[in-house]
Amino acid sequence: MGLFEDVVVNARTAVNVVGKKASQIVDVSKLRISAADLNNEISKRFEAIGRTVYEAKKTGNDTSDLIAESVTAIDDLYEQLDAVNDQLSAARAKLVCKNCGQENTQGSVYCSKCGHKLSND
Repeated sequence: MGLFEDVVVNARTAVNVVGKKASQIVDVSKLRISAADLNNEISKRFEAIGRTVYEAKKTGNDTSDLIAESVTAIDDLYEQLDAVNDQLSAARAKLVCKNCGQENTQGSVYCSKCGHKLSND
C-alpha cells in the first residue's frame, strides 16, 4: 500500500499545482479583458469628443462643458486602466522599471532596457 499512497499523494499535489496555475491564468485573462474593455471605452470617448467638436464647429454652438466632462471621464478611465495594468504586472510576477516602464523578469537587478537599478517595491 505504500507505493499506492505515494502515487495518490503525488497525484493530489500535481492536481493542486495545475489547479493553482489554471486559476492564475484565468485571473490574468480576466485582467486582460478588463484592460481591453477600458481601452475600447477610452477610444469611444475620444471619438465622441471628435464628433462633438465637429458638430460644434459646424453649428457654431459652444460645447466646452460637454468636452470638459468627456475629458474628465477619459482621465478616470485612464486611472482605472493604470490600476488594471498594475494588477496585471503583479499577477505576471514581473518587475516594472520605474524609469522606463519595461517589464523585467523576477530576480532581475537592473532593467534590461535602460539599465536602471530595479527595486522590489
